[in-house]
Amino acid sequence: MHLAIQLLALPLLALQAPKTPAPDLTVWPNAVSSANSDRWLVEHHDEIRRLEPRVLVLDFVNGVPLADVRKKVDELITALAESSRYHGFEDPAAPVFLQYKIAKLADLTDPAPIPKTVDGSSTKYPRLPDVKTGFNFDYAALHTQEFAEYYGFRDPKDSKRCLTLRELLDSGTINELWFVARQSEAGWPFEAIEQKPVYDANFARVGSEHRQCGNGGDDHEPWEGRSLRVNYINYDRGIGCVMENFGHCLEAMAHADVIPYYKKYFHEFGDFDLDKRWGLPVGSLYEIDGGGKDKAEYPDAHTLVVHHAGKELRFENFIANAGNVHFPPNGRHDYDLDNPAPVLSTIEHWRRFDGEGGKDKTIEFTPAKFAKYIELAPDCMGPWLVYWRQNMPGLDNKSLDDERKPMKNWWPFLFY
Repeated sequence: MHLAIQLLALPLLALQAPKTPAPDLTVWPNAVSSANSDRWLVEHHDEIRRLEPRVLVLDFVNGVPLADVRKKVDELITALAESSRYHGFEDPAAPVFLQYKIAKLADLTDPAPIPKTVDGSSTKYPRLPDVKTGFNFDYAALHTQEFAEYYGFRDPKDSKRCLTLRELLDSGTINELWFVARQSEAGWPFEAIEQKPVYDANFARVGSEHRQCGNGGDDHEPWEGRSLRVNYINYDRGIGCVMENFGHCLEAMAHADVIPYYKKYFHEFGDFDLDKRWGLPVGSLYEIDGGGKDKAEYPDAHTLVVHHAGKELRFENFIANAGNVHFPPNGRHDYDLDNPAPVLSTIEHWRRFDGEGGKDKTIEFTPAKFAKYIELAPDCMGPWLVYWRQNMPGLDNKSLDDERKPMKNWWPFLFY
């Protein structure tokens, strides 16, 4: 009898609805958190295994098929993904951590007959009035209802209107905005701008305080309460140049001191503390390169000579860390990718304390280190920046902080 009861129960079990699988909270955005600056990002920072931010892309490039614009955007996404593979240059199995997803590619070009504009971008490009040359992009316009209609995300509560940029950010529909345009001497946008909340040493937000931390910034752009990066893709240049935009945002995020932990360690990693570590009269080599006689030289792999303010300064036993956007570890001047001379650098062993006497092990750095990425991001500082970013503390990195604890993965800071 007992057996019969069990057998009769089996069909009833089969009729029960299957359980909904638990959401994967190792990937962000997810079912619990999808918006920039969510507290969830801070509380679950160390559990995140992959970022898949949603990007809205605007196309202002007249006369070019949308498919060609999409191809350039996809190339950029591929380069950014490759650059997020921690030590991917030596580990083929290193996983991608930063994988952008296109939420929408909005066609804001002009229909034929195409009108002539001062810069080759469409009439929907938000030009500042009365600008003859220089920065001419009205970033505040991106936050208007007019542009909401261009974006085309219908309000689920009112199908007659579209969601504004603030609403898209608050809902996590998008996490970033890119636009593709042309430029001329008549005007151009900033390379990349970003507004970000300010955090204290314990990663708590400091009231409503926020700061600009891009490569430039528009003080007239509204603050929407969440971090927002707006990146410009110059259609007439390669994606290596766009990688510079993102690199400068990484630098600016540290310089703006919006996340004290990140600032502390990034300045060391990026050789922005040469005055403290080596007694240079400047914090970084950015400050010596004035396009004239000021420059750096490396007579041998462990010596730095700086020509600055009419003086020649020599630093023996010099070891570079990882360098920065414009200056690789053996950079002599801005944009120097061609110095064949090796320089000692800790870039691949930064804060591992795996060398003699507990110091970081050094390598002899030359352009050969990033040569494999020339096809991936061929122009500007692109190939160097792919390799540079792969050396930043990423997923399961082996760097240690001052307390000899594992260094936090830096990539989630992008969306704090």
